Amino acid sequence: MPHTRTTLPPPRKGAAVETTATTRRPARGASPAARRQGRAAWTLALPFLALFAVFMLLPLAWSLLMSVTDTKSADLQSPLAVGFVGLDNYLKLFQDPVFYTALRNTGVFVVFGLPLTLMAGLAAAVVLDRGIRRFRAVFRVGLYLPVVTSVVAIAVVWKTLLEPRSGLVNTMLGWFGIDGPAWLADTRFALPVMIVMAVWRNLGTVMIIMLAGLQGVPQSLREAAELDGAGPWQRFWRVTFPLLRPALLLTSVTTGIGYLQFFDEPFVMTSGGPLDSTLSATMFSYRQFGHGNYDYSAAASYVIFMLIAALTVLQFRVLREKD
Repeated sequence: MPHTRTTLPPPRKGAAVETTATTRRPARGASPAARRQGRAAWTLALPFLALFAVFMLLPLAWSLLMSVTDTKSADLQSPLAVGFVGLDNYLKLFQDPVFYTALRNTGVFVVFGLPLTLMAGLAAAVVLDRGIRRFRAVFRVGLYLPVVTSVVAIAVVWKTLLEPRSGLVNTMLGWFGIDGPAWLADTRFALPVMIVMAVWRNLGTVMIIMLAGLQGVPQSLREAAELDGAGPWQRFWRVTFPLLRPALLLTSVTTGIGYLQFFDEPFVMTSGGPLDSTLSATMFSYRQFGHGNYDYSAAASYVIFMLIAALTVLQFRVLREKD
């Protein structure tokens, strides 16, 4: 049977252009399936959005409003009858010597506690990554255990250990003929003790994140630096440490935010004493709230918020990756 050649009709002039234009033309509206997915997503997110608005956005807006009014505890029955005072509460704060003491204590806690926590966590991560071969998981769990333990329980244990007469610390010092001080009743030692406790409690978080960063450093870079004659410190400082910048930024920001809000330790161990030497900014705000000065307490809280924002911006500027 002879082969029959079928000849297709030539394409209509302009058809290719019309087809290309049709395929590139954006859709006028989403497809029904996409609209259903969008409605389902908003339906699933609606409970969270409602809870976030009621328990987060509304209190934030209300506290900001209270900070510029003269709201007291007696005004709860008629909240719309309060008077507008503008920035008077903020001006009073910066004329209050007790608030200055609280800010100074918080600043000392952050300035000393934050670098010590980062260095201790990084050192522990390096030791676990390179120095310890056996029982590594045991050491990792042991160093991280204080992070998941209740801070109140930790504070109570430390308070018991530091008792001047029956505490384990002074008892052990007595074995060497040293008369231990009243750690939490002495203005020279109370705040440093809390800094040491905070470093011990939070280094586990820094350690875990830094350890993940260390394990992500390519071994080839270290080997290349070693072949070039770099020593252990040079390899760490020139090769490893720059690659840890994202982990360092994360731990620095989260730890700094937590330290600017430190409250549980002085609340449980010293109640802000002795002589306000451990009074923090958040405890100052808490006390004012307890005294019924809701306007003053809200203003102090927003000062803390501004300090947190300023510290976070500074950390991003210093520690973010360079282009």
